[in-house]
Amino acid sequence: MNSLRNSVRLVGNLGMDPEVKTFDTNKKLARVSLATKETYKNNKGEKITETQWHNLVIWGAQAQLVEDLLKKGDEIAIEGRIANSNYTDKDGNKRYVSEIVVNEFLKLGGRN
Repeated sequence: MNSLRNSVRLVGNLGMDPEVKTFDTNKKLARVSLATKETYKNNKGEKITETQWHNLVIWGAQAQLVEDLLKKGDEIAIEGRIANSNYTDKDGNKRYVSEIVVNEFLKLGGRN
């Protein structure tokens, strides 16, 4: 049951080409946005589609695979955990960031 504590699984489409950074130690970091959609009917019977955007962070060998295999529009499935952080911007405002640190991903197909 411990694996359920901070676990996220999503299927969606990439909203951008991966941004990959290589550090001095040759460790890689990939960042990408993932769009998930939910469709339902409102009380008037109208079909409504809502899109949620998720910021993904992928490290190491997985980041290399992301760089080699994925591009904007690709459909992927991910498994990971939520990580929250904060920082102070240049104007002195405190900003909060939520990201999904990806443990595994699976490319499902190209753009729908």
